[in-house]
Formats: sequence, structure tokens, C-alpha cells
Amino acid sequence: MLAPDNKNLTADEEAAIVDEAITSRRSVRAFLPDPVDEKIIREILEVASRAPSGTNMQPWKGYVATGETKQRITDAVMNSGIRAEKAKWDEYKYYPDKFFEPYYARRRAVGYALYGALGIGKRDVDQMRAQHDRNFVFFDAPVGMIFTIDRRLNQGSWIDHGMLLQSIMIAARGRGLHTCPQAAFAPYHNQIRPVLGIPDEEIVVCGMALGYEDTSKPENTLRTEREPVDGWVKFFK
Repeated sequence: MLAPDNKNLTADEEAAIVDEAITSRRSVRAFLPDPVDEKIIREILEVASRAPSGTNMQPWKGYVATGETKQRITDAVMNSGIRAEKAKWDEYKYYPDKFFEPYYARRRAVGYALYGALGIGKRDVDQMRAQHDRNFVFFDAPVGMIFTIDRRLNQGSWIDHGMLLQSIMIAARGRGLHTCPQAAFAPYHNQIRPVLGIPDEEIVVCGMALGYEDTSKPENTLRTEREPVDGWVKFFK
């Protein structure tokens, strides 16, 4: 149930509020320059910190950057001389060495859909790279966040970390904001560390853009599909 302030809501109304926050969450790839009040950012992070974790270890660290510091992250990555396709995933591996079905088809589908919305052809490699590099300006969002985890922790804590990230994105939706989680930052940890003072014992897990959606941009028309429940769940009685 929701908080006591919502005690007059029916169970269906409560469910609708929660469901809307979850289902309206998507990866927005173009943001308005409108600033986000730090008070709101703090509220989002405070709410998200209620995410579950094994024995309540709360195995996450976050760095919030705006203004000049956010630009310094962008500059550090973009001026590194390392192109995205050459970046080394030397801290952890996000994807398998070789994709296989059904994951390969799903990956291709979302890529084609995004590039199609932007009018980028299958052989427009330079335009694809330029679009990928938009990650490193946080898709023009006014807030860029970097999340890390202590490298001494194990896989269970990584699961917990994911629940924090999801909670942040849902809490943002409750305040009319959008996000884009960005694993693209992980291979550039050496460039990001000195900007934010991230110690060596922390692994850069991902970045996240936070702000208000620019609804005029074609990339934000993308709506990804989801496998129906019966396609990935088995029910037993």
C-alpha cells in the first residue's frame, strides 16, 4: 500500500499510479536544457535509497554532476582519443563475447528502430558513431550521474545495485522527469575518475542522464517492445 496520505485511494488507483511510473519509464535520448532543482535530485535519491539489498548493505555509490563538472566529464571522455568501438571493458563485462538468440534479434531490433527514427541508414557508420557519442554529453540532460560499486563485493551486490538504479528512474518519473541509464561510460573509468575523485577500489558501473524530455526530437518517439509474460514465465500449480 502507498503512504497514509493516500489512504483515500482505492487499491486500483494505487496500482495505476505505481504502474504508470514503471511503464512510462524509458530511455530518453534528448533532453531540454531546463535545470533540475538540487532539492528534487536529492528527493529522488533519498526515495531510491529504499531499494532492497542483501543484509541492507546498500552497495552503491553515486556522483551527481551538473554545469562545469558535467562538462569536464564529457571533455575527459571525448578528448581521450578512444573511440567507442575501441573502448576496453576492463572492469566488468556487460555483454557476452558473442550474441545469441533471442537476445541478438532483440538488440538488432532496437538499434534499427532508433537509427530509423533518426534517419540513419544501416551503412551510415559515422552517423551511428555520432549518435553513440551523444551518450557522453548525457544526451544534453542538465544532470549527469555516475554510479560505482566496491570491487570487493560480489554478484549479489550487483543485483542490488540494479534495483537502486531502477528505483531512481521510477522516482524520477513520479516527478515528471526522465532518465537514460548509460553503461557506455564504464569503459572510460580512467578518464572519469580524476574528474570526480573516484577511488581505485570503486568500479564505474554506469552513468545516467536526468532531466526533462525534449518531445520534439525524433529519437524520443522510440517505444521498445516487451516479450509477453507467457514468453518468459512458466506457471505451475
